[in-house]
Amino acid sequence: MTTRARDFCWSAGFPGLRKLHEGSSLSLYLCALLLTSCTTPSPESRTGELELDVPSTWTASSNKDAPVDNAWIDRFGDRKLSALVDEAMANNLNLKSAEARIAIAEANAKLAGADRKPTLDGSLSGGRQKQNFIGFPFGGGADSAPDAVSSSLSNRFGTSLDINWELDVWGRVRAGESAALAQLDATAADYDAARTSLAAQTAKTWFALIEAREQQALANETLKIFQDTETVIRDRFESGQADGSGTGAQLRLAMSDVATAEAAVEQTGERLATTVRQLETLLGRYPEGLLKGTATLPSPPSRPPSGLPSELLLRRPDFVAAERRFASSGAKRKEAVLSFFPRFALTGSSGTSSEDLENIVNSDFGVWSLAGNVVQPILSAGRLTAGLALRDAEERDALSQFQNTVLQGFSEVEIALAVEGYLSRSEAALSKAASLAGDADQQARDDYRDGVGDILTVLAAQNQFVTVRSQLITARRLRLDNRINLHLALGGDFRPRGKTPPASKKES
Repeated sequence: MTTRARDFCWSAGFPGLRKLHEGSSLSLYLCALLLTSCTTPSPESRTGELELDVPSTWTASSNKDAPVDNAWIDRFGDRKLSALVDEAMANNLNLKSAEARIAIAEANAKLAGADRKPTLDGSLSGGRQKQNFIGFPFGGGADSAPDAVSSSLSNRFGTSLDINWELDVWGRVRAGESAALAQLDATAADYDAARTSLAAQTAKTWFALIEAREQQALANETLKIFQDTETVIRDRFESGQADGSGTGAQLRLAMSDVATAEAAVEQTGERLATTVRQLETLLGRYPEGLLKGTATLPSPPSRPPSGLPSELLLRRPDFVAAERRFASSGAKRKEAVLSFFPRFALTGSSGTSSEDLENIVNSDFGVWSLAGNVVQPILSAGRLTAGLALRDAEERDALSQFQNTVLQGFSEVEIALAVEGYLSRSEAALSKAASLAGDADQQARDDYRDGVGDILTVLAAQNQFVTVRSQLITARRLRLDNRINLHLALGGDFRPRGKTPPASKKES
């Protein structure tokens, strides 16, 4: 509160109490409002109390000093993916729920600070009363019976403005409001985390959908190859060109490969249908399985800069949320401690009182009152002590959760940075293996056609070629997933184009 506001209260407000019956009660209410004009801040950051040694560099990274990339979805160069992420941000129901929780936290913060402000109630009353005078030595009137009971009728009308205000001398109410504001900050950080996580889930599911389509195409191609091979063996078997008694077994082996390929076609179809519906659910659509797309898995963009570990404490929304909950628990503990202190309260009333209704707006019939009280807790059946013990335990729990969140976050970064190299080398090796397996398959079929090779070599080469190609598709998708994990671990933010804060809606 400013000095000017405080001086106004003491010079204009409280002396004016002597003139409330003269219509100057407004000064009391202005004074109360000015005394509560100070805003309660959210608690200071408690990151310095983190009981972890934060490294100065990442052990699995060689790029530590550049800023973290925040435009990571667009880095994949897939316009369809960017459009899907925007759609998810606009329509995903879990994100809408997280957005609504911000409004809930805002309302709770306002409720927590309501006790710090005065309450003003207006009332209008009216009554009519009959009173009997039994035993008095006068009758009820000239026309009344000798033994009639005397009585009188009276009216009472009044207006009143009543103010009640707890003077937050020790800051107990402010501590509760500060705790609620920290919880609001945590909820806002949770929304940021949910938004970024949704972008990641959408991207991963989109890449999984592309992989499923590529695997399905490979399965169909494989079935065609195995059917062709079976036809060649069957023709030789039926035409008597078999070289030995093993051709029957070879035919059955080829038929088994065809059946296995048919099963793979169905399995990839099931995986594709499931993934499509998962993506449609993320987008807020009804899961009809109608989402189409012909994209191929993109090559991973250049690896994002990792920044410094200490920067992660201020960047990752889950870190921010955990720290704000820790700060909130500290403010709640302070509130519990201050509950042992005495409470001061003021009550005031100003209005009119008259027997005639037309006089309730006449200041000549004005009445006023002012009272103050102090309440000191003495015996509370252990309620205050138990409340403090509860807040102590909650604060320790919040600190442990904060530390665990940070430790897990550092682990996610180190793992993603380390795995990036392994997946890159694995993809390169599988790409080489697929090329060699393709050459072996072609050579085996040529040799068999020329009569210098055997069918077992052809079947083995075909199976190896198909297996390696399937593994290569999966490896490419896993590498993209790890790139997404790295962006998440580094706290790379994502905000779709045109997205406004939770207070307003994005038009779709």
